[in-house]
Amino acid sequence: MGTPDDGWERWTVALCKPDATRRGLVNPILEWIGAHALLVYRRTVVVTEAQIRAHYDDMLALQDRFPFDVAAELRRNWVGQRVTVALFHGTADDTPQRIRALLGHYDPAQAATDTIRGHYGTDSTAYARTEGRFINNLIHTSDDPAGAEREFGVWFGPTYAHLIRPLHEETPQR
Repeated sequence: MGTPDDGWERWTVALCKPDATRRGLVNPILEWIGAHALLVYRRTVVVTEAQIRAHYDDMLALQDRFPFDVAAELRRNWVGQRVTVALFHGTADDTPQRIRALLGHYDPAQAATDTIRGHYGTDSTAYARTEGRFINNLIHTSDDPAGAEREFGVWFGPTYAHLIRPLHEETPQR
């Protein structure tokens, strides 16, 4: 698939989760991020089991830390659901970390009100635990450059490799 000429340091993948989609928050969330990085492309995806298992392979590996069946919960909450994935490009070499900071604490109840989760979030870790499920926290963005590359592969793949070409590259004239 390749690596962008400027490396993955300036790229991030945003995943608007099923709860953001259900609540009609995809556009406001992507606009919030878009104030800090260029929205290169967005697409709606109907999530497959393979995609969500690849995306959350770290949680699947930590099954013993959760009081519920992680694979079953991912399947229930994600597979067959429409979500929006977006590719952003920033100007700094720490774009994934900068964009991730906009999200706020993973628990919306603990997130600052000037963050996406603090502003729009309605769930909490405590409430999710009582229901034996993952927390609804609206959005995920890449943790770091390696995560951006991996998540691009999960949600976009080789068909969309043209999106990571240099943004200054001109289309050849015919």
